Amino acid sequence: MSNPDTPTPQPQRLPLFPLGTVLFPLGQLPLRIFEVRYLDMIGKCYRNKTPFGVVSLTQGSEVRRPGEAEEFHPIGTMAYVDSLETVQSGLLMVRCTGGDRFRIERSEQLPHGLWTASVQPIEPDQKVPVPPDLDGTSQALERLLETLSQREEAPQFLSPGTKLQFDDCGWVSNRWCELLPLAPATKQRLMTLDNPLVRLELVSDMLTKSGITPSM
Repeated sequence: MSNPDTPTPQPQRLPLFPLGTVLFPLGQLPLRIFEVRYLDMIGKCYRNKTPFGVVSLTQGSEVRRPGEAEEFHPIGTMAYVDSLETVQSGLLMVRCTGGDRFRIERSEQLPHGLWTASVQPIEPDQKVPVPPDLDGTSQALERLLETLSQREEAPQFLSPGTKLQFDDCGWVSNRWCELLPLAPATKQRLMTLDNPLVRLELVSDMLTKSGITPSM
């Protein structure tokens, strides 16, 4: 779905943060930072307003263990630090927002454990209107967010001032992916899809099977 008139994004270097979760574009990510390899990296990203890359682990754990290998998916999402609070020495509470997706071209682990990579940014989803047969999926999300808002239980993936885009396939499908209790591998497959309409169709099927939305 690429536009031939759109310049190809240039490769860039990113520090990586392998996690047991998947970050979607415009999604919210709270982090509790205490590992030495991330404290300095997060601080620099916050001061310089530069992103780091969130990648989903396929092997290993979020906290580094001696002798344990870390492996992760080659497609991730850039994260920008919105707020940073030093709770105590060596402990940061951070909130981030997802940016563009990227594909790793080469990665390496530095001596102190931090991963860095040369990445190729992936063009953002094109805006695709929600078709009539998927209106129920969009309307169900709108009702759920309204209910949560009334209960003062607004989900963490919505930051103050977030633009609600219930008419956009990519935005609706991404928000459902964050809400649903899906396995990380399933979220990863959905996040990597280039076609936002196909992503929404798959999410809609899941919602129908779970009884959240009525079948057409």
